[in-house]
Amino acid sequence: MKRLIFCMAAAVAIAAGSEARASVTVIGGGLAEACSRAALTGKTEYRYEAACTQSIEQEQLNPRDRAGTYVNRGVLRMRRQDFVAATKDFNQALKVKPDLGEAYVNRGAASIGQHRYADGLTDLNKGLQLGVEEPAKAYYNRALAFEGLDDIKSAYFDYQKALELSPDWAAPKQELARFHVERKD
Repeated sequence: MKRLIFCMAAAVAIAAGSEARASVTVIGGGLAEACSRAALTGKTEYRYEAACTQSIEQEQLNPRDRAGTYVNRGVLRMRRQDFVAATKDFNQALKVKPDLGEAYVNRGAASIGQHRYADGLTDLNKGLQLGVEEPAKAYYNRALAFEGLDDIKSAYFDYQKALELSPDWAAPKQELARFHVERKD
């Protein structure tokens, strides 16, 4: 019987800023769309967060766009490592739209940023179950959670899945380069 042995080339230090974020596309103009663009393009400035807040408070949004705007504001906050405020936004998004996978994936990423890996894993699994626009990010984050829980084999397979879904994405390639896999009889 052959077994696969998974070893990492170097010890893992999961950095607070290493998780991937899944934004929600909001179209139709206005501040919600500006908030969406900021989240999608990697912005971190407070003025974009203010646009998200203003949209939530003043614009007439359908439930999906309102929930998406909460997610996008949470993504902006998470980029600044304000995980508590980001988590509050993801929770608000889920109150508005409980089946929004991106809210679960991002709440999972925020948990990873706080080194709460088991909580992150639960949310990431729920997000994947519901479906997300960018599943590679969910698998990457789940790999980080598995590493935090010392489940190296599961982490390896999720990094592989992230790379399979997004072959040009450098992050899973870099993580996989740390692993050494060999067959043992």
